[in-house]
Amino acid sequence: MQDRNAPPLNPLPPVVWLLALPMIVLEVAFSLGAAGVVGGPQAIGWRNAAIEQFGVWPDYWREQYALGALDFELLARFIAYPFLHISLSQALFAIVIVLALGKFVGEIFRWWAVLVVFFASAIAGGLVYASIPAIRPPLFGAYPGDYGLIGAFTFLLWVKLAGTGTSQFRAFSMIGFLMVVQLLFGLLFGGGYEWVADFVGFATGFVLSSVVSPGGWRHMVERIRQR
Repeated sequence: MQDRNAPPLNPLPPVVWLLALPMIVLEVAFSLGAAGVVGGPQAIGWRNAAIEQFGVWPDYWREQYALGALDFELLARFIAYPFLHISLSQALFAIVIVLALGKFVGEIFRWWAVLVVFFASAIAGGLVYASIPAIRPPLFGAYPGDYGLIGAFTFLLWVKLAGTGTSQFRAFSMIGFLMVVQLLFGLLFGGGYEWVADFVGFATGFVLSSVVSPGGWRHMVERIRQR
């Protein structure tokens, strides 16, 4: 018998809203400011000013790293940049991925594990991206963290397929498809090296999930002992 009191949609884990709400609030503020609805004339530049102050700028990172000037303001950029987007469309795609993959992962992982996967993936992706000498454009947006959640999703599917005896390579079909789409998009419309941060984010999320998933550390130790 169907439960009439059940919500029509499964509620999202609170940790997913913790990640998504700042993105939503900032995007609403930037969009309203650009439209002249709030903030006055100076609000038109809110988005660019935020990216200037909190985005990851490779030249600045490499310069400060070489000087050993790793202060809080510099390091905080690697936590803040996932919440900033250059356009409404970029923000919408990023938020949809957070909500969809965050819901799936958040229903299995503990809340702190979801945060670890998202932010560790964003930090790792940002560090690798900013450390490559050939790269100069700033990094912003939630995609490296999103790809970390995709890595966690892939890990869960990989474990599930291992239990059924099915080829575990099928678990990587999503990331393979996304990378091909990114490559084609870059070839057709031009693109930078953001895919580097995305791929590092995915790898970080996948590897971390073997530790932070329920029973992950114990299962990993058991597999090492079996070898």
